[in-house]
Amino acid sequence: MIRKWILLMVVSAALFSCSNNDSKGKFTVNGELKGALSQRVFLEELYFTDKAPEVLDTGFLKDGKFEVSALAREEGIYRLRADSSNTAYLFVNDGSTIEFKGNINIPGDSGYSFSGAANASLRKTLRYVDSISKILYDKGELISRLQKMGAPEGDSITTALKSGYKSIADDFTRYCFAYADTSQSPILSLFVLTMAAVEITKFEQPLAKLAARFPKHKGIEATAAFIRNRIAAANNTMQPSAPVLSSPEVGSMAPDITMNDVNDKPFSLSQLKGKYVLVDFWASWCGPCRDENPNIVAAYNQFKDKNFTILGVSLDKNKSAWLDAIREDNLSWQQISDLKYWSSAAVPLYGLEVIPSNVLVDPQGKIIATNLRGSALQKKIAEVLR
Repeated sequence: MIRKWILLMVVSAALFSCSNNDSKGKFTVNGELKGALSQRVFLEELYFTDKAPEVLDTGFLKDGKFEVSALAREEGIYRLRADSSNTAYLFVNDGSTIEFKGNINIPGDSGYSFSGAANASLRKTLRYVDSISKILYDKGELISRLQKMGAPEGDSITTALKSGYKSIADDFTRYCFAYADTSQSPILSLFVLTMAAVEITKFEQPLAKLAARFPKHKGIEATAAFIRNRIAAANNTMQPSAPVLSSPEVGSMAPDITMNDVNDKPFSLSQLKGKYVLVDFWASWCGPCRDENPNIVAAYNQFKDKNFTILGVSLDKNKSAWLDAIREDNLSWQQISDLKYWSSAAVPLYGLEVIPSNVLVDPQGKIIATNLRGSALQKKIAEVLR
């Protein structure tokens, strides 16, 4: 059993992020940061998975002023970070222009503000979380000190402190889950949900409910897939061990893959050159992959006679389970796997961090699209096959 709480994981990775449909396009942050020397200011997008924060733009702070911009597919949670400071300022891109005012010499949330209603909600949430975190930290420290001083097991004071700690933590978890069930903002729902101090397995059901409420939210989709994959990894007592490289980008040549097919005969992606190929990374144990398979089957049936095919690349380790899933989901195209789970050769080749994942390759072997889901998959294939 793994004890990887999302709150601890995300804080250690330097906080949170994802995205929402309400604020597509370019956004600009007009900033004023008092008390700081001239230096670079970074605009970063943050993620709820184990993906590292991504720098989207770099501005220069001069005379206390700076400006940074980025393109956003969806609304998300971002941060501003000054070059010479450990202070980071979280915000939501809930408008095309966002005003930031801060003072580097004033600690805490009193030292900055962002414009916008979503940022007001985020600020209120962060204040509440900080207050609960402090209470839990103080109680935890006191329990630890009593135990180090030799307090006997079952001591009334320690027992009372542990009971109080659990009660507060349980109340906080209920708050996080209730917020996610009722908030009208997908990104703030996801943000608060993932702060609940529970085992990673406890996030699966709330995330499924959230995905049902906001089915087009890519951040929720990615987070749910990440959690499902990590739970499956724990259940299989294996963790990804292959070094993960950067994902191939649109316009680059797709790395060739050679693995055994269902009949234990080697098969390579390069053997399909001359066709449009969807390289689909999946596994029998991956719930989101199985949920997406009907869309992929529909696309295959619609376009299989029009110079299009699919190559399924599985991260299974159990051949029987892999073959059963192929049969049950009616996956009638070429399937390959080296049955090495997250140690699969495909992981470093394609920079895989979660599945399902896919790339669409043209007849020359060039990647022309990535991570196509649902109706977007059929739309893209129809577009390139015109």
